[in-house]
Amino acid sequence: MSHKIEHNVAYVACGSGCAAAGTEAHCSEGCIGCGACVAACPHGAIELVDGIARVDRARCTGCGLCGMACPQRVIAFVPGYQDILVRCNNTDKGAVARKLCPTSCIGCGMCAKKCPAGAIEVEENCAHIDGAVCISCGMCAVACPHGAIHDRRGLVAGY
Repeated sequence: MSHKIEHNVAYVACGSGCAAAGTEAHCSEGCIGCGACVAACPHGAIELVDGIARVDRARCTGCGLCGMACPQRVIAFVPGYQDILVRCNNTDKGAVARKLCPTSCIGCGMCAKKCPAGAIEVEENCAHIDGAVCISCGMCAVACPHGAIHDRRGLVAGY
């Protein structure tokens, strides 16, 4: 049985869709795989997976050093118990975002409409989840047409 993490933890707001697509074009607001966050983390909680930084929540203390080191500013901090995350930081309009990354949030608002708790706001063409309000039901991840919302528990099919 896993325990809930009560302190804030880091996560990388990039789903690596543009990197996985193998295209030359990349989101200007995504992880570039430079490793600055890996080097900055004193707890060994971050590693590069397929060129994208990923955080081991069990090892993360929420110290913030990785976020300060990231030149792209794609590392955010959420309550450790928050299981549903928007893994996209792109603020481009839908058509532009989709050309760069197949898993980009396009700001369509489908997730916000399906959220029974009202935990999702769409600002600057990207969804944001309020962890204090989110009930981790996963309805937003199911509703997201592009897979930009990730259920880290793996309970939503395809994630």
